[in-house]
Amino acid sequence: MSGPMALEPGGAEQDTLALRLADDRTLALRAPDRQTLALVRPGHGARRDAVDELAAELAHRVAPAVHPYEVAALLESEGLTGEVIRERYGHRDLFSLATALYERIPRTFPDPPRPADPWRPDHVRCALRGALFALPGLAYALAGRLLTQDGAVRALVVAGLLSWAWNQALGHRAYLRLATGRWEAGRTLLKGAPVGALAATAAGVSVAGSGAAALAVTAQSGYLAAAGVLLVLGRERLLLAALTPVIAGAAALPWWEPGTVLRAGLPLLSLLGAAAAAGWALRGALATAPVPDAARPYPLRSLPYGLFGLAAGTLVLLAGRDHPWAVIVLTLSMGPAEWLLYRYRGLSVAALRATGTPAGFRLRSAAVLAGCLLVYLVPLVPAALLVDAEPLTLLLLAAALWTSLLLQAFGVAWPPAALCLAAAAGAGSVALAGLPPGPATALPLCCGAAALCLTVCVLRLLGRPAAHA
Repeated sequence: MSGPMALEPGGAEQDTLALRLADDRTLALRAPDRQTLALVRPGHGARRDAVDELAAELAHRVAPAVHPYEVAALLESEGLTGEVIRERYGHRDLFSLATALYERIPRTFPDPPRPADPWRPDHVRCALRGALFALPGLAYALAGRLLTQDGAVRALVVAGLLSWAWNQALGHRAYLRLATGRWEAGRTLLKGAPVGALAATAAGVSVAGSGAAALAVTAQSGYLAAAGVLLVLGRERLLLAALTPVIAGAAALPWWEPGTVLRAGLPLLSLLGAAAAAGWALRGALATAPVPDAARPYPLRSLPYGLFGLAAGTLVLLAGRDHPWAVIVLTLSMGPAEWLLYRYRGLSVAALRATGTPAGFRLRSAAVLAGCLLVYLVPLVPAALLVDAEPLTLLLLAAALWTSLLLQAFGVAWPPAALCLAAAAGAGSVALAGLPPGPATALPLCCGAAALCLTVCVLRLLGRPAAHA
């Protein structure tokens, strides 16, 4: 019988031979050997223990990986070859072992290292600047006895207020130019400082009643101009050295009477030293190369800073009418105030990194502001009681000045200028015209209203993440 259904005696044997000769790539029915079983089912026995040991060894490096390919690159960098991977770990290739390690080790993503605080304050410099704001007052302790007329005090006040306003505006413009280069800042100070000194001197001399008062006004205006130059250019130690004659003379007053010549000569010697130091600092700044085609800031950008200087000077003088030592306390606090401006910025940057929502950052920003204000104001309470000054007035004035400086540090200039000018105008009008409720009540009321409005401005304008980005 022939055909497909024919059963010949040799058919079964031929079929078995055909199966034995089948290609290994077909689904041949044969039992796998031990090596093939190890490759198909990796991770058993000694090879599994070897994978566990490798996982423990590389856990801290594999855990941050976001894909098995990263683990494969790590294993390749460790020098693992295909032969080692098959024989020691029982995996067919590098990517199989990398996938096993990736699945075996949990994902952990360590936080990046915290960057350095970009607003870390210079503690010594802040303390030195606070002292430099107060030390010139020793000149009045030396030479004040030589100025007995009321016209001298009036002339010094007029010249001092004008110097404060001019130097605030000039300092702001010089700092803007300093961002371009030291030559540009030096050029601005070289032109502006003498003009401010001459204007303040002319205003003071016009109301001075004697030659001694005119000389005192000239010395005061010249010193403030020179000190402004040195402070902008960062030469605080030179200014401290220039004040050495005044410091030494005032320190000796409780035990020694220096006489008229030294009372007048020591402040003049400090003036000459400050002027010489300012000239030397300007010479060094002008020796640097100018920046070609540097843009000049618009002059009116510095106007609100000058107006704030005028308002702040008026408020401080009103506070010092009945309590002159309160002015000394407030002046000495300017060093810690500047330090806290840096801390506010540093803490705000840290709060920005720690929060993920605008509302959360606003809460942290309010806490930072409250903390900085408390650190600044609390020490003023025992200081005010020590000099027998009214603590409330001093605290409200200090709060208004510090929040104004904080806003100015972020480029917000007009709100502090307008609010402080309004406070100065209100308290000054009551003091000059004798209007109710009287100077003792009007000054804290005006300062308190200004401080409250300025605090609201800080929370609204600086409580946004964009202000610190």
